[in-house]
This record gives sequence, structure tokens and C-alpha cells, in this order.
Amino acid sequence: MKIGAFPPAIEEQFLSVFTLVDGESLRRDPSQAERIGGIVTRSNYRISTELIDSLPNLRIITTSGVGYDGIPVDYAARKGIVVTNTPDILNKAVAELAIGLLLALLRHLPAADRFVRTGAWTRELFPLGTNLAGKKIGIVGLGRIGMEIVQRVLPFEVDVAYYGRRAQAVPWQYFDSLPALAEHADVLILSCPGGAATRHIVDATVLKSLGADGIVVNISRGTVIKETDLCQALADGTIRGAALDVFDTEPLLDSPLRSLPNVVLSPHIGSATQETRRQMADLAIRNLAAFFTTGKAVTPVK
Repeated sequence: MKIGAFPPAIEEQFLSVFTLVDGESLRRDPSQAERIGGIVTRSNYRISTELIDSLPNLRIITTSGVGYDGIPVDYAARKGIVVTNTPDILNKAVAELAIGLLLALLRHLPAADRFVRTGAWTRELFPLGTNLAGKKIGIVGLGRIGMEIVQRVLPFEVDVAYYGRRAQAVPWQYFDSLPALAEHADVLILSCPGGAATRHIVDATVLKSLGADGIVVNISRGTVIKETDLCQALADGTIRGAALDVFDTEPLLDSPLRSLPNVVLSPHIGSATQETRRQMADLAIRNLAAFFTTGKAVTPVK
């Protein structure tokens, strides 16, 4: 069964190996539920316990993405259902986007594009931007993606520090307090997992610690930031700006973020490159094929 939308080329990859049933097809013909042995989805979609219960022969859920906080993993495990993801493949693409979003915000690139297109360049000067060089970068979550971000930001001659569950054997300063890291940093880049443990860890207290010149970049999960606190901090100047690829509710609908001038937004495209999505689909297919052939998935999450 397919949950969520996939680009046509990626869907063709799955169709070359499996028969896909979507939610609408299942509603039209509920008898198909008996035939469904696996679910393929993406990390920005949620799988409900009710859906799992409605598929009596479900044996595996594979997400074409690294995050699996939208899947009730413990519930699935209790029912003997394997959950897999596609780790490592998307790390570089997501890290590239993090740097791109940061530069877009610092140098006002969306506004610069409009400035040229509208002809404003003939009438006025474009506002000055801000250097990335020399800034203090705070990484929240120094995992695989966090490490890729650090490798890309270091050539800009920045100072790196990080916050996470524990100190690591790396040469950068470790903070065991997120507000303390925020107070130290000029830019806070969020690359931690989603889920209950990180829900709303960036709140009004952290944003106040970041300060009026501070910037937040989020390429992790929308739930990591308390969005109401972020909107208030952006509106009243508690922080300078934010660059966001993920949101509490997606697609982003009626939110102040859409009208705030000090925000750069992208539609959850961290892994959305042709190369990365093909590789993710390949691994998702290998997980499904290996499980149905041998009973063992390639990259189970637990």
C-alpha cells in the first residue's frame, strides 16, 4: 500500500516491483485490505494505529526517508510488524539545503530575486546582507546530518558548537544545555530527530537566549520548534530571522510565517533531489524485497 504522494519517476520504481494500492482505491474496494502485506510511505506522512489494525496481513512498513516519528513503531512491533527507513542516503542533500537556506536568509536572496525581476534595481539600492564568515554556529543534534552540515559550514570560517544527548569525540565545544548553546550562538541549526523527546525544545526561552541578532535554521522536524513562540519572536524582534524547511503542520496553511518578512520558507524539500530520491526509493524497495524474500529487512529502525 502507498501512503502519500511520490514523484512519478519514483512511483514507477515501486510499480516495477510491486502492485501499489492507495487509500482511495482501498476505500472503493475494502476487500483489498487482505492482500496488503506492506506499506511504503514518506517521512512527512503519518501512519495511524487504526490503519495498521485495518490491514490484517500487514508485515512491514517502510518509509522512504530517515525520519519515522510519524509511524507508531512500538505499536507496530507489538503486532510483529517491521518498520524500516532509508538512513544516510539523504544526509548530503539535507545538509546542502541547510546551508542554502542559511545563505538565502543572510543575503536576502528571495528578496534580491524579486528586486531584479520587478525592476526595483533601477530605482533604489538593495539592503545590505550579513556575512556567514566569522559567525558562531550552534548545531542541535550532531548526528549524521549534523556532521554533514558542520563539514559544509566550516569552510566559511565559522566557530562550531553543538548540543545533544552526550558529548562526542569531536573538536567542537559541547553544551549540555540548549538555552546555553543558543546564548553562545549567532545561528542555531536544528538537525535533531523528531518525536516526543524533542517536541518544542526550541521555545520562547531558547529564542530569547538566541537574541536579537540570532537566526534559526530548521531542517529536522517542525515539531522541534514551538511555532507560536517562533512567530512571536520573529514578529517582535526577539530574534533576527528564521529559515525553515519543516513545519508543525504540512503543508503550511494559515500561518503568520507566510507573511513575516524575516523568514525564508521551503516546502520540506531537504531530500528532494533527483539523485537522492532515486537512491531512497531503491533502498525502500530493497527493504521490502529482502523482507518478503528472506524475512529480514536491510535497514530496520529497531
